[in-house]
Amino acid sequence: MRETFAWCGVGAPDLGRTWSPAPASEPRLGAGLASSTMGRKLDPTKKEKRGPGRKARKQKGAETELARFLPAGSDENVKRLSSRARKRAARRRLGSAEAPEMNKSPGAKPLPGKLSKGAVQAPSKKGAPSLFNSARGKKCPAPTHSSDEEEEEEDSEGDGVVNQGDLWGSEDSDADMVDDYGADSSSEDEDEDDGEELLPIERAARKQKAQEAVAGGQWSEEETYEEEEEEKVSPESGPKEDDEMEGDLRINVDEEETFVLPPAGEMEQDAQVPDLQRVHKRIQDIVGVLRDFGTQREEGRSRSEYLQRLRKDLATYYSYGDFLLGKLMDLFPLSELVEFLEANEVPRPITLRTNTLKTRRRDLAQALINRGVNLDPLGKWSKTGLVVYDSSVPIGATPEYLAGHYMLQGASSMLPVMALAPQEHERILDMCCAPGGKTSYIAQLMKNTGVILANDANAERLRSVVGNLHRLGVTNTVISHYDGRQFPKVVGGFDRVLLDAPCSGTGIISKDPAVKTNKDEKDILRCAHLQKELLLSAIDSVSATSKTGGYLVYCTCSIMVEENEWVVDYALRKRNVRLVPTGLDFGQEGFTRFRERRFHPTLRSTRRFYPHTHNVDGFFIAKFKKFSSSIPQSQTGPSFLQAPG
Repeated sequence: MRETFAWCGVGAPDLGRTWSPAPASEPRLGAGLASSTMGRKLDPTKKEKRGPGRKARKQKGAETELARFLPAGSDENVKRLSSRARKRAARRRLGSAEAPEMNKSPGAKPLPGKLSKGAVQAPSKKGAPSLFNSARGKKCPAPTHSSDEEEEEEDSEGDGVVNQGDLWGSEDSDADMVDDYGADSSSEDEDEDDGEELLPIERAARKQKAQEAVAGGQWSEEETYEEEEEEKVSPESGPKEDDEMEGDLRINVDEEETFVLPPAGEMEQDAQVPDLQRVHKRIQDIVGVLRDFGTQREEGRSRSEYLQRLRKDLATYYSYGDFLLGKLMDLFPLSELVEFLEANEVPRPITLRTNTLKTRRRDLAQALINRGVNLDPLGKWSKTGLVVYDSSVPIGATPEYLAGHYMLQGASSMLPVMALAPQEHERILDMCCAPGGKTSYIAQLMKNTGVILANDANAERLRSVVGNLHRLGVTNTVISHYDGRQFPKVVGGFDRVLLDAPCSGTGIISKDPAVKTNKDEKDILRCAHLQKELLLSAIDSVSATSKTGGYLVYCTCSIMVEENEWVVDYALRKRNVRLVPTGLDFGQEGFTRFRERRFHPTLRSTRRFYPHTHNVDGFFIAKFKKFSSSIPQSQTGPSFLQAPG
């Protein structure tokens, strides 16, 4: 029974042949028994080739034909060539491949279909470049097999392997059977390398493996060296391939050439049919030149020429109008300008605010996670906000949303309410309340105590306010429909007022891309004029004698100086108010000077928020404290609507 087990497992190669001979240093179970029983040697280093397989022996003249291509010496002397030997052999092959073509008579033609297995024609000059491109990679030694294994492989491969030349034809076999160095493997100078001749199917497998290695970037030093030698050996393909490689492997860091502005013809072509990739590359180059203008600039070119070209390229690449882009170039440094424009192309994260009148943030987060929502706390500055990364359910139609447990609200819209800091049992006015996110936030901070007057001039938008307040369970709010500029005549004496003034929307371009092109100077000035009127009306609605309040928060979703610092500085000169800190520990300070304008020094306490620095919508927040209800007599009259300066 033991002898039978040893016979079937080790000594019977015809029963499936799933084993491979192990090195002599490794002991194997039953090795001695199989050797003595079968009488064969298992040393793979001393095996001898028995010639063609059984199927090849059946064909007429196979042995005579294959004998022409067998190595002259014994297999024991075959060894792998070194890199220098391959280099010399490649040069000899190149010489021997060109010589027959020069001596060949014009009428001589190759006989099609006469190439047997292992025979290869020398490549012609016309096909040499393509051969180098298709046969890249390291040449590995052929796998060693026993003679029985070789016979079995040839049996399994069948006629398709033996008759490859007949199947493919002489021309295809020439291209596919050339070795890795693009030379004839049957050359007389390749005596030492004949032991490594491969079948066409093996060459195809190794070629595919080499291509996979190229795609994965897994080149060894020896393979890279062989590629360099190939390019040096082939004079026909050398210059052309060098140009291609230099074009593909050019590294921008190594280029020290000075950027040159394109000619007028190229500029006109970009204006008609822009190449966005080339325009983007030119934007980066011009920004690099302007950062170090003294050393990088082109001789005879002024800074204004570079700025003019940059302005046109930015307008082309990001689809901005000329007016708005000019305003942004005045507002931001060049490097920050590109970041701002890029940030406007990406939507802001979806954020929601927990309604603490009905639930806690921890419970809401757990309920949404159970429904397949991936979320995190918004930040340390917010105790109620959550940021949503992705969701398997509509985030605006969940049972929790319909039950009023949360409100979809931008992170920047929470900041004005936090700056207002409403207290319980106060009287608060939200002058421009639609769609009701800030109003409901004020109500939950007041815990449904006191009174909130939610006003909006647009009656259609008040419908969304009513719906959201009912859904969120707000009970301390009164809805009104008045023009905010008439408000002190309607009702006043509020402890706190929140004015989210209508604006040009230059801070929310990611939500409304139409702002890029549909705004001009008149729109900005029209918004600024309305904002000044609303701000003065809001200040007059605040009670300076309030025990807990007397505060006003002014905010816009615009980043224009004309709608923010300009309006705030105007109010400081027209009413008895002063700026106080907003209580927000992040955000950039407002401008105290901008180009030719000079503003009040206390504008440093205002806050600006940008998409590229804070990942929120562009926003501006200012907080006033009213210290007197009287209006300065010298400031009365219609002149209060004039621009400062």
